[in-house]
Amino acid sequence: MTTLILPKGYKPSLSLTETEKAIELIKSTFQHNLSSELRLRRVTAPLMVLADTGLNDDLNGIERKVNFKVKALGDTTAEVVNSLAKWKRHAIAEYKIPHGFGVLTDMNAIRPDEDLDNLHSIYVDQWDWEKHISKDERTLDFLRKIVIKIYEVLKRCEYVVYENYPNITPTLPEEITFLQAADLAKDYPTLSPKEREAIVAKKYGAVFVIGIGGDLGNGEIHDGRAPDYDDWNTINDAGHRGLNGDIILWNPILEIPYEVSSMGIRVSPESLVEQLKLRGGEERLQFDFHKKLVENRLPYTIGGGIGQSRICMFLLRKAHIGEVQASIWPNDMRSQCEEHKIYLV
Repeated sequence: MTTLILPKGYKPSLSLTETEKAIELIKSTFQHNLSSELRLRRVTAPLMVLADTGLNDDLNGIERKVNFKVKALGDTTAEVVNSLAKWKRHAIAEYKIPHGFGVLTDMNAIRPDEDLDNLHSIYVDQWDWEKHISKDERTLDFLRKIVIKIYEVLKRCEYVVYENYPNITPTLPEEITFLQAADLAKDYPTLSPKEREAIVAKKYGAVFVIGIGGDLGNGEIHDGRAPDYDDWNTINDAGHRGLNGDIILWNPILEIPYEVSSMGIRVSPESLVEQLKLRGGEERLQFDFHKKLVENRLPYTIGGGIGQSRICMFLLRKAHIGEVQASIWPNDMRSQCEEHKIYLV
């Protein structure tokens, strides 16, 4: 299933050659500043992991993983990663990263079940980061501080783009607004979560919606999250469930809410067990990663993913993610896009 937004009067701000140069500028600027703000050390990440380790991200639990048999390992099944949420926490332990520091890596994934549109591709590229924290830092206040740092990096990058391409003017507000998903559900009970995001993203320009995956108090969840990396069930300082959230911007080209990052404080041994019970996933406790976590052999961390193509698309005012990344698109989508001056790579 594909859906497509075709903005009226759209004209790319940059040529294809200029776009490629701008992508390089954005990626180098963002990565350097993110590493500096969060004190992250770059590490090499896997493209695939063994299926029986429990390291792969299950996303919402229904998406198919790209997998294959490894001849040299007796036809053991390997999977292309969906994200590196759990692998990074394991890496923090393996690299013996001290408290207050973390890791940053490029994550590349293939998600064959994505519904293709302006924002979604079967190819996913993001900066995956993870930071070693203390047990006492597992608070909403600490989460907010990290979000603000990431938002400052985003604003700085937007200004660098403007300095180099003055025809692309900044649109991000000075500050990001923090909102609880449970409060949005109370304020807009007849709307879907995406409709709520649209209202607040348009109103504030940039929001961080807290509490993704846990019960909002009405039996509803704002969006799905796997039970074994983000902590979405712990009661936070605001009295609602969740120590995680999404950074959502208002996209002025498509006029829609625009998620650029999913992140959060990771599960403790206790919240891992509780969340697995809530999702009926206790069998995962047999995996090596989950055993280590329950046995307190993995550090407390906070982490997330930041979409590289999403950031480039937003900052360069592109109408389709295919303008900043090479992927596979239906022929009818390519034709429609070209008719409206949206040129997919």
